[in-house]
Parts: sequence; structure tokens; C-alpha cells
Amino acid sequence: MRKQILAYALRYQGDWNKIAKAIAEQERWTAISYPENYVTVFEEAYPQALRNLQFAPWILFYRGDLSLTNQSAISVVGSRNPDEYALRQCQRIVNLLKPHEVIISGLAKGIDGAAHQEALSHRTIGVIGCGLDIGYPKVNRQLQKQMEEHHLVLSEYPNGVKPLAFHFPWRNRILAALGRALIVVAAAPHSGTMLTVNEALACSRPVYCVPHAMDSPCGLGCNLLISQGAFILCEEDDIANI
Repeated sequence: MRKQILAYALRYQGDWNKIAKAIAEQERWTAISYPENYVTVFEEAYPQALRNLQFAPWILFYRGDLSLTNQSAISVVGSRNPDEYALRQCQRIVNLLKPHEVIISGLAKGIDGAAHQEALSHRTIGVIGCGLDIGYPKVNRQLQKQMEEHHLVLSEYPNGVKPLAFHFPWRNRILAALGRALIVVAAAPHSGTMLTVNEALACSRPVYCVPHAMDSPCGLGCNLLISQGAFILCEEDDIANI
């Protein structure tokens, strides 16, 4: 089944629905050699945290240490255009968590990159929305390389698949499910970060938010989530109790 899923994933460029249809109809396939590490949903090494997802990835391509996916982890997400306050809070939170938690994020610019960077001295996982060979965004290419060598970067998309806009909301289900909780450092009310919150709630992960000033464009989504019942992170004890 392993090579069959790989063949379908390459044929359909990681498209979940097309792979599902190919499996159901038992489409003909030919074994193909592939240069990257990968694991399928039918294998024991597949991340346990993803198995209960409604749309669990059929396959994950990865570079690095896959065993990190089965360690205690927290997902940290936020704006691609954070202010200095948000960046400081991100570094502070990750610095407190990293000795005992794997830090998961999406390798985007802004908060994602800051979270990964702060966690490099311990353990971090990047979940991306394109092939491992693409290196997107450019600003984080060197960071991604470091993570591939010493941590973990994974994707449900094979090499050559570009970072199309719809890949990122779909990717967020993986990012949210791998962590035992989600921390939102900064977010606009109608941002992609808010979609990650929905994914976290769908898989019963608690959501924690950093509060922001009322006139902070990158923090209004956090304030909204707090008003709707998300846990607030104000003090170090709040972070320690996640």
C-alpha cells in the first residue's frame, strides 16, 4: 500500500480528494522511486495525532526526525506582519515552552518564522503547503534548511508542487492537530490564522491567545477570540499551565 499511495500522490500532486478516489477505485499504478522520506497513513510510523482527523493526510513527505511528531508539542501561529510587541511575546512564550515542548508552526514569515527561530536550540516542526524542494517563502529558506537538518519539516505535497493559496488553509489542519494546544500570538479578525483556530477547535485542541491593544491591527483577532472564550496569556504562570 505504501508505494501505491506514493504513486497516487505523485500523480495527483498531493490532492487529498483525488487520492481518495484513486484508492476507492483501485486505479492502476506503477511503482516509482522517490528521493524524499515519506510515510503513509497505513504505516505504524505515521503521526498518531493525525489519525483521528476527518481528512487525515494520506501521505507525508518529510526531512528530519519524524519521531518529533509523537512528542509533546504545542502549535504557535500568528500574523505574517506582526508588530514588535507580538514578536517579543512570541520569543518569550517559545523560550518558556521549548525546554519541554516541541514547537510547531507553518514556516511562514512573521510569527511562524520567529517561533521556529527561537526553538532552534531545542525542537521544532515546520508544516508547509508546498513541496519540500520549493523553499517558500524565500526569507525562510535558510531556516527551513536548518530545520531539515536538525529538526523536522513535513508536507503532504510532493516535490515540485508550488505554494498555491488554497494549500495553506488545508495545511492548517495538520499544523493544529500535531500540537496538544494552539497559541495565537497575533491575528487579524479575518486572517488565515483564524482558520487555524477553527481547525484546532475541530480536533478539540484548547486555544490560547496573547492580548493586544485595542488599536493593534495585528492583534484584533486575538482580542476577539479572548472575548469568545479563548484562554488568555498574560503571565508566565499562564504559559506554564498550558
